[in-house]
Amino acid sequence: MRGRDQSVLNEVLPPEDRVIEAVVARYQRVAPAITRFARAIAGKEDLVVRLGSQASGSEDEIVLDPGVFQAAYARSAPVTPAEVALTSALHEVVHLLASDFEEMRPIPRAWLAHREDRETTEEPEEIEIAIPAQPPLMFEDDDPDSLDVDMVAERAPLAPEDQPVALLDAISSVGGPAAEALFFSLEDARQERVLLDGFGGVRSVLSDLYLASMPRGMEEARPLGQYALACFMMVGGYIGKDRLQRILPPHVGAALDDAQPFVDDVADASDPWTVGGLALQLLEVARIHGLAHQVQQSDSRTVKTAKNEDDSSAISDSVDAVRIVTPPLRDADSYDETKAAAQAVSAQHGKAGEADQAGDPATEQLVRVSQSPSIYLPTGQSGKLVVGNFPSQFRDFATEGRELLVHAARQWGVVQRRVAGELYPLFLANQRRGLRSGFDAGDLSPYAALLLGAGLYERMFERRDLPSRRSYAVSLLVDGSASMLQPLQSAGVRKTPWALAAASLGAWSLALLCDELQIDFEVAVFNRSFPASHDDSERSFTERRHRATGGLKRSHSGSADRLTRTVNHYLVKPFDDRWRRHEDVLAGLFYMAAAPREANQKARRNPDIAPPVSMFDKAANVDEFNVTYAAQRLAARYVSTRILVVLADGMTRGSVQALAASVEQAEKTGTTVLGIGIGDDTVNAAYSRHQVVERPEELTRAMIDGVRSTLLQTIAAAGGETWWVQSSSEHLAQQRRGANA
Repeated sequence: MRGRDQSVLNEVLPPEDRVIEAVVARYQRVAPAITRFARAIAGKEDLVVRLGSQASGSEDEIVLDPGVFQAAYARSAPVTPAEVALTSALHEVVHLLASDFEEMRPIPRAWLAHREDRETTEEPEEIEIAIPAQPPLMFEDDDPDSLDVDMVAERAPLAPEDQPVALLDAISSVGGPAAEALFFSLEDARQERVLLDGFGGVRSVLSDLYLASMPRGMEEARPLGQYALACFMMVGGYIGKDRLQRILPPHVGAALDDAQPFVDDVADASDPWTVGGLALQLLEVARIHGLAHQVQQSDSRTVKTAKNEDDSSAISDSVDAVRIVTPPLRDADSYDETKAAAQAVSAQHGKAGEADQAGDPATEQLVRVSQSPSIYLPTGQSGKLVVGNFPSQFRDFATEGRELLVHAARQWGVVQRRVAGELYPLFLANQRRGLRSGFDAGDLSPYAALLLGAGLYERMFERRDLPSRRSYAVSLLVDGSASMLQPLQSAGVRKTPWALAAASLGAWSLALLCDELQIDFEVAVFNRSFPASHDDSERSFTERRHRATGGLKRSHSGSADRLTRTVNHYLVKPFDDRWRRHEDVLAGLFYMAAAPREANQKARRNPDIAPPVSMFDKAANVDEFNVTYAAQRLAARYVSTRILVVLADGMTRGSVQALAASVEQAEKTGTTVLGIGIGDDTVNAAYSRHQVVERPEELTRAMIDGVRSTLLQTIAAAGGETWWVQSSSEHLAQQRRGANA
């Protein structure tokens, strides 16, 4: 039998699944249901529910702070992660909708009996009232001598109470911080009992969470805290008085007998002002039973403050250890901040409509990380990979990039026209292999009637379904860290920043080769830094990075670095897009890599339209996640031959063993992986097919020749005596003889 102190969450959720981005990801899966629930409770079909760094609730919009319901995952309770995700979000929606204490009323006279500075049972001191010689109040009809001095002495202190005040101000002025803390706990339980009535599943999960935390809370609480926690549990209907009295000290249990009628009234109340009055009654019961401090008139202001603060902390510490604390019901300051945030959001947006946007860069980044795919390595490790399109603003450098491409290709001896060379006639024949007639390729045969009459209709479509040619897909993965832009030794003479430039030229040449051969191909850049968006400019990227980093450091200081320095995978040219649509982006990337100083100067002069050149950060890459993801995308292509080329100027900062296992796993699934190290021979440890280059011309040639050689080998391995197979074998033999020479 599972005990209440045993936690299903602790058993089934590893630490990485309890981090904030994992919590947000679970919320996103139930977000539509939360929105429908909130609209039903509020009676507004256009109500917007979104995530934000500051919780708030207004008539048109509810903003949930993900850091609030993350705390639920640290509880010890026999519940599942999915139950906690739904319940904690619904819990926040309910309290943000219902917590409105702005109605102004005069302080009820019945409350005055509970004033903290009221007279005690001791004989009151006589108060002398000085009557002025000429009373300031003149009556036209009455005799001034008939002025009732007792009436003046009685009514003078009541004047402030006759003026309308807000509920929290009224409770604070009458009962002090202790009454305020007790009110928030009682109102919390009342809202859950009233507004979640009919939602048995949610109430059940809350009950499990609270009951599992209650024993420790009771054990660590002082008598007043035990009393307040018992009232909270009774008002919410989570546990009865008789059961509580069996586990509480006798003097606390005796106080619950007197508190029971007021607790019942709180559960039936429909007005927070009523709850405020009952909170004063319940605090009075605690004083009568010696659980709370007695505030005397003779006490100094310092003593009164100390007694009230001590009682307030005893109540809030014990109740907060059990309940899920929501911002508007934590304390008065938190309530004011939540209301101020709601007014700020209303003034900023003007109207609702951002249902899926985070509203601030910090939460936007948090949501983006939570929605990123999780990559599982063969070693059992897992991690988030932020995937997106490469910033399209690099098109702004396209003109200069194309000019430099021509110059660099001439300087480094890279052929830019007819890159396919001898492969083109081989692929042309290979693509036409097996095509018998026009109608086999999809055209309607003029002899369709004869075929149908002869019973060959089925056979005709059987022949069409047969594979008629081999198919190929090539993926190029380029290291995009800042080190690729640093000067490297070139031919032992001078240092120039050529690594990323040569890789971009190789990517351009490889794209031309694949485009000529009609091969599916993809170009991606990977790094580890703050992720750029596809529509970022230099200004928008830097501003968003600074604001997101600052916001996440304030709200999730321990996780800020992980959330802002993510492992990123940028798709420069995806498989399913035409090469012509992305030529300018790759040309702009080449310009930035070949002339980084000039590119940075342009970005500083006009950051609003310049591409985000500062996205290349000096952060350590984790290559294995990008290799695994690229291999998965390749495996999803319905092709017979897959080639993955990886370019990096250093080894992964993750795990060499994990990278080697990822490469081996990709090879087992039928992908040929080529690892090219730029001035670094550590690729030998992770890639079975590897090459180290020291000069820019070597890098580009290694990329093109490696892909050509693999394509020739696949054709030669097809078997048979056809001329294209023999020709490809001859080319391979020539390459081997040249390599041996």
